[in-house]
Amino acid sequence: MASGLGVALFSSAVFGLSGSFAKALLETGWTPGAAVTARLSGAALVLAVPAAVALRGRWHQLRDNWLTVLLFGLIGVAACQLFYFNAVARLSVGVALLLEYLAPVMIVLWLWVASRRKPRPLTIAGTLLSLAGLVLVLDLTGAVKIDVIGVLWGVAAAVCLAVYFFITAKENDTLPPIVLASGGLMVGAAVMWLAAATGLLPMAAGTAETRLGPWITPWWVPLAGLVLLATVLAYVSGIVAARALGSKVASFVSLTEVLFAVIWAWLLLAELPGPVQLLGGLLIVGGVVLVRWDELRIPAPPAAELDHANDVEPVP
Repeated sequence: MASGLGVALFSSAVFGLSGSFAKALLETGWTPGAAVTARLSGAALVLAVPAAVALRGRWHQLRDNWLTVLLFGLIGVAACQLFYFNAVARLSVGVALLLEYLAPVMIVLWLWVASRRKPRPLTIAGTLLSLAGLVLVLDLTGAVKIDVIGVLWGVAAAVCLAVYFFITAKENDTLPPIVLASGGLMVGAAVMWLAAATGLLPMAAGTAETRLGPWITPWWVPLAGLVLLATVLAYVSGIVAARALGSKVASFVSLTEVLFAVIWAWLLLAELPGPVQLLGGLLIVGGVVLVRWDELRIPAPPAAELDHANDVEPVP
């Protein structure tokens, strides 16, 4: 448990780098579509070999679960990441990620409306706390007006994240998580390239130098960090953590990604949300923690197997 917790925290730390690396590229003229496409393509190539090894000739598993891979690639990878990067282009990294992490609250509200079954008190308290935090994060009365379009992109990323969780909750397949990750990245990359080829997605990249903290670096440095650290290493460590802790506990620990993302943005971009937004962020994270904690209190069925579909989080 202790080693798994350490790996889970490490995974959150490297996942939290994605916003900072992406913004370093966006500030030099890269479009969100180009950054997402480069990230997905590079990570898919790196993970292709270990994914093939994990299948060990059992290619029928991939054929049997093609719909899971397709939906994961379309929603959990391509759409979720593109919307998040669009939000990062207009908002601070911390605010964009906090908006995306409203997904568990959206799920609670949707289930409440759809089933007309009142959630437990702890879940209700967490939902209200997160909604109060959202009001503070938006800081509607502050001197600096927040970008409405950026907020909408962040909310769209949260919707994609919520839909992804609904999809995977209905799946309990035998597909190895690293195969799901690699396959999803390939699908996402293919979708992005297709959208670019048809002119639906603006694509622009450059070779201008980028700034990361006190350092001036070549363009390929944040791109390599985005692919190798914030995607490949983050995924692999996340899978190890999910195996050691179980998907529910691992997803609970993954909430620390928000904290790491804010710290990385502060160190690498000199970017820090205002005091009111930080307070709102604490409320959002606290609310989601209560919702997740309430989930963990549900007794697991005897001899329950790990839900492999939930071993892999969407790329943030």
